[in-house]
Amino acid sequence: MKCPFCKEDQDRVIDSRSSDNGRVIRRRRQCLVCKRRFTTYEKVNEDFRLFVVKKDNSRVPYDREKVINGLEKACYKRPVSAEQLQQIADKAEETIFRSFDKEVSSSFIGESVMKQLRRVDKVAYIRFASIYRDFRDAGELIQEVSREIKETEPITQLTLFEE
Repeated sequence: MKCPFCKEDQDRVIDSRSSDNGRVIRRRRQCLVCKRRFTTYEKVNEDFRLFVVKKDNSRVPYDREKVINGLEKACYKRPVSAEQLQQIADKAEETIFRSFDKEVSSSFIGESVMKQLRRVDKVAYIRFASIYRDFRDAGELIQEVSREIKETEPITQLTLFEE
C-alpha cells in the first residue's frame, strides 16, 4: 500500500475493523518512512450484480449511493443522523437481497426504504413519498399526510389546571 503523503510503499497495519455489516474491512496504517497515519478500506468484489428494473423497463445496476442520496434529500434539515441513514439503507438492503437474486423493481426498493424511513422520521417519510410516488396533485399528498396523522399515536396534553 502506497502512503498517500510520501508515496512510499512501506507501512504497517495498526488496527483492523470490519464495517458496513462485515462487507468492508477498515485498516489504520502508519507509513514507516514519514510516520504519518492513513486509513484504507478493503471491500470484497461481489461477482453477482443486482439489477434494478425502472419504471420505463430499463435496467441499471443496483447502487446503494442512489438510495443514500435520496434519503439525504428527504432528511435535509431533519434530526436524522448519517448513521441512521446508513441503518435505514442496511435494513432496506437486507429485505431486497433476501427477496431478489438478479433483478428487483425500483418500486420495491422505494417501498422498502419508505418502510424503514417511516419508523425514523414521519416528515422525511412524507418528503420521500412525495417524490418517489410522484403524486399527481396536492390532493394525493394531503391524503398521504392525513393517513400518516391518523396512524400516529395521539398525544395527550395536560390541561393548565389539572391536578
